[in-house]
Amino acid sequence: MYFSMKKATFIFSLLLISCLTSYGQIINVENSRLHSDTTGWMGGAGASVNLNKNAVQVLGFNLESQLQYKAHSQKSIWFILGNYSFLKAGADKLVSQGFIHLRYNYKINNWLRWEMFGQYQNNPVLFIDHRFLIGTGPRFRIYRREKTRVYAASLLMLEDEKELTKPVVNHLDLRNSSYVSFSVIPNGQLEVVNTFFYQPLLKNFRDYRFLNQLSVKVKAGRHISLGIKLNYLNDSDPAGTAPATTYNFATGIDFDF
Repeated sequence: MYFSMKKATFIFSLLLISCLTSYGQIINVENSRLHSDTTGWMGGAGASVNLNKNAVQVLGFNLESQLQYKAHSQKSIWFILGNYSFLKAGADKLVSQGFIHLRYNYKINNWLRWEMFGQYQNNPVLFIDHRFLIGTGPRFRIYRREKTRVYAASLLMLEDEKELTKPVVNHLDLRNSSYVSFSVIPNGQLEVVNTFFYQPLLKNFRDYRFLNQLSVKVKAGRHISLGIKLNYLNDSDPAGTAPATTYNFATGIDFDF
């Protein structure tokens, strides 16, 4: 669906406002891609109520938005993702956190694309003051039919991280970021996406992160969808006193343009 520049500017502004500072350590870009043969601008926004189990139980509000541009040649895709969360942790502690992610995707052939990305995030609940990422690598189309899709990727990324600890700990590391994503779209009303991420430190494979995310989206109207997301994260070397294993369950509503 074509986007007017006025609408595109509005959504982009919303992204910049909402991306001030995610409750997750690994951003699942696969779940946010807009699959369409249409060129031009597309976008969406959503809000959800979240129940998190990190170091403490966290309940709060989450706002996310996305904007995508596909060139008329259909070889280049730009998209930007944003998230802002305002959370209540424990009895009365308030936390705001978020991320912004920019990615470029270039089609080489029917089964191979090359991607480049940059990302900023912070997460006080998991003792992350900030984390900057830049990365690049191939993305493969393993299988695609009308109702089923399988994609995989293996990317190299540079990670600059500052922990909210005393004394302050800074990291500058190279990591691999590999994932496999399965999508099932049995009809026009339902979409199920499951993604597995594995991110080992290149100099020490015992230092890794593993994430599994299950997302279910059900159409409730032309532009409205109801969604459920379940995240399970294991970090072998978490920041500060954050737990090695965390999970997140969220349910909410999405508005697609």
